[in-house]
Amino acid sequence: MDFIATASFGLEGLVKRELNRLGIDAKAENGGARFSAFPADAFRANLFLRTADRVLLIAGEGKTVTFEELFQLTYQIPWENYLPKTARFPVSGKCARSQLMSVRDCQAIVKKAIVERLKNKYKTQWFEESGPEYPIDVSLHGDAARLTLDTSGAALNKRGYRTWTGEAPLRETLAAALVMLSPWRQDQPLWDPCCGTGTLLIEAAFLRAHRAPGLTRAFACEKWPIFPKEQMALVRQEAQALFDPGRIGEISGSDIDPAALELCRRHIRQAGLEGRIKVSRRDLRDLTLDAAPFFLMNPPYGERLSDRKACESLYREIRALYDRHPQCGLGVLTAHTGFERCFGRRAAQKRRLYNGRLECEFLIY
Repeated sequence: MDFIATASFGLEGLVKRELNRLGIDAKAENGGARFSAFPADAFRANLFLRTADRVLLIAGEGKTVTFEELFQLTYQIPWENYLPKTARFPVSGKCARSQLMSVRDCQAIVKKAIVERLKNKYKTQWFEESGPEYPIDVSLHGDAARLTLDTSGAALNKRGYRTWTGEAPLRETLAAALVMLSPWRQDQPLWDPCCGTGTLLIEAAFLRAHRAPGLTRAFACEKWPIFPKEQMALVRQEAQALFDPGRIGEISGSDIDPAALELCRRHIRQAGLEGRIKVSRRDLRDLTLDAAPFFLMNPPYGERLSDRKACESLYREIRALYDRHPQCGLGVLTAHTGFERCFGRRAAQKRRLYNGRLECEFLIY
């Protein structure tokens, strides 16, 4: 079957490399990485991918410039191979630069075409939709339409450990990407001096401990008859066997906000990492460490004018922290276009990423 592991802009190549490391040949494209695989491999991708948003089964693709063409494209797909008679199949949609700009109409047409196809195949006029859910998405980009089944269910950033996001949440998939894109070495201490609710720290610990990010959550495809239950159970057992908390090493963080630290400790506990990650209330301006860690952080961006001066002052303090630790490395995610000016030095490396819809740069010193 054909699948696409969707990803935020700038992370497609990283997802491709993750799939390759899982033994799955993949090709990066806009919006993700595409691959052909057996269902058990798609389940493996759901379980192990750190930076992808979802794993979608591609049911059909084609050119559509009219609603009739969209209906016919949908009707020709052998939905009976995927959907049992009792399936629930909600349809979502999105359009970009398409002549068919009414998302609601596209969803209705796709739903109608699937129902008409299944009526003929199952010889019935009514579907109760009382069984497992098969989320269907119709995506139109220009004249190209793609119809997919969402094997993930909840988005893959929903690891299960984060129950509250705080004021400025960093998505788990992006946090994992920052860890993987940074030059942090596995034998080097890691410190986040603006740790907030702990997402960067937890994702770094997961990576070092070989902990599959989806280890404790369920996926939509696990209830689908076309996905092999025994093989998926073996993949979960493999993931559990790989998890080794003893590999985590020195991963620590600090923050000046006691409420954020309370949430951070709760999330560490819910991630099963209590005692493995150390966090403390410390002012970044007074932070001096004996070791030479890699500092990885997502400081405030100062999106509101009222916050901008405070953030720019913080960036100068980050430079002072960096200067107090001449052997350290530093990785900073920021949406502030003047970060380098405030820091007083150009980054050695830059990478454009998105935190939600907010364009950011990941700067390496």
